[in-house]
Amino acid sequence: MSCKVRNKKKQQLEPPVSLITSLPDEVILDILARVPRCYYPDISLVSKSFGRLIASPEIFTRRSLLGCTEHCLYVVLYNLDTNEKHLYILRRKANNNRLVIIQSFPLKCLYAKYVAVGPKIYVFCELNSFSLDCRSHTVQSISDIRNPMSMDNGVADFIDGKIYVIGECLCDDEASGKGKGWRMGVKVYDTETQMWEPEIAKPKIKPGTMLVDDVVMEDKIYMRQYNKTFVYEPKENKWEFDEMLNSKKWVGACVTDDGLYYYNNCEKKLRVYNPKQKSWKVVKGLEELLPLTAHSRLSINTVSYGGKLALFFQKYHNAQKNSPSIWCAEIALERRQEEIWGKVQWCDVVLDNEKFTIVKCLAVMV
Repeated sequence: MSCKVRNKKKQQLEPPVSLITSLPDEVILDILARVPRCYYPDISLVSKSFGRLIASPEIFTRRSLLGCTEHCLYVVLYNLDTNEKHLYILRRKANNNRLVIIQSFPLKCLYAKYVAVGPKIYVFCELNSFSLDCRSHTVQSISDIRNPMSMDNGVADFIDGKIYVIGECLCDDEASGKGKGWRMGVKVYDTETQMWEPEIAKPKIKPGTMLVDDVVMEDKIYMRQYNKTFVYEPKENKWEFDEMLNSKKWVGACVTDDGLYYYNNCEKKLRVYNPKQKSWKVVKGLEELLPLTAHSRLSINTVSYGGKLALFFQKYHNAQKNSPSIWCAEIALERRQEEIWGKVQWCDVVLDNEKFTIVKCLAVMV
């Protein structure tokens, strides 16, 4: 056999050299940083070097420098069969958006408050609070609150570098001299120093008040009780009420463009509240969403990201009414003079036939 024939056969047997893998790591990192994060799980399987680069903190630093950060949606679900909570991420691909469990994220707290700040999710429990870095899915402990705080009827939210946790805490009952007692308190966690600050003045809320939802608008925390809306302004440590906001039983709400949005499941309407005008309006153009939310259970949870809304809800999709599926609808918003219009960009099942209830929806920047 001639040398030319042998060389030709050898060339046919050898796999072609990938041009991208022959590049320096610095160049490959720059390329991968520009790719949407939803493709990272698949890219990490290409080779060990790709998996190493995808898992490195440098790729997220590069994404930030290039302006390629994006919102990722996370959902905390409670399993009715196992009485356990798990964190899921919405993996977004063309015509196949699915909720995927994060196995490395333990949620052992029966009651907890969840706050998204940048690329992290903070989880506040009565004991053993922690934060999750969503870039690497690593957990870091948070120092315990000085006085224990009940997390089953409180709220927590983020303003100007600080997380405000509002709820019942166990403190010395100075008025009665009877030792420990429960009262409403405001705890402040500084995300920069990672330390708790001295407790601020007591809120004007009676102990035992059940706070069912909260949002932040114009640097104020709006807290929803069953029949009242409390407003707290941290800069001036000022408490007040908002009667107009209180006129609707909003729950599962979110804020985008300084407006509070919630989906009224009974009326099948997406409503928006303007805090400056103190007025409610119905978001128009969503007639196609009405049949999609038919037979949905419980309240519909909303979360804002990039000027859009995501609605997470549960519904039965068959006549047997077995375990409900979890659905998600993505809505783009547009202001037309004095009206807000919405357009459903997609709506589909993201988790099939599981006995879950939705606890919290979060948007994280990575």
